[in-house]
Amino acid sequence: MSTVDEVAAGAVARPATVKVWDPVVRVFHWALVAAFVTSWATGDEVRSIHLASGYIIMGLVAVRVVWGFVGTRPARFASFVHRPSTVLAYLRDTLRLRARRHIGHNPAGGAMILALLSGLAVVCATGFMMTTDAYWGVEWVEDLHGAAANLLIILAGLHLAGVAAASFEHRENLVKAMITGRKRP
Repeated sequence: MSTVDEVAAGAVARPATVKVWDPVVRVFHWALVAAFVTSWATGDEVRSIHLASGYIIMGLVAVRVVWGFVGTRPARFASFVHRPSTVLAYLRDTLRLRARRHIGHNPAGGAMILALLSGLAVVCATGFMMTTDAYWGVEWVEDLHGAAANLLIILAGLHLAGVAAASFEHRENLVKAMITGRKRP
């Protein structure tokens, strides 16, 4: 029976897509990508741009943390933060190509968000510290800043691999979903 026949017979048709990612989440995500790439690309070479993009990242992280408590349901930490055992079980199922599809963030994606936000907080804190008289030129602060930035590059690569794997396994374009805010139900 076709969808038209189901509607005519009194059945309710499912929408082609549903809203998942609100504008705050989507703007945060893509602005963070742009600001982080800018910070990474400028490094010590163009200090003013590096500092400006760092402050933008700091503001974005603050907004996202607040939004994680007061935002729309899919954006809230409570909807996607899981126990480590749940994350590991999800990753095991992913390797077997039998992971359950999630409308919002899956358990591995939720863990990645926490890892990325934590890493960004360390980079921002150490970056800010390096602008103060108390910590300017302090080697451990500079080393931690660089190490955390390098760890974020690795995490970003894992994030992209996870997006590709989930897109493949569930036959959906997660990049498009983060642009439009919509996914199939």
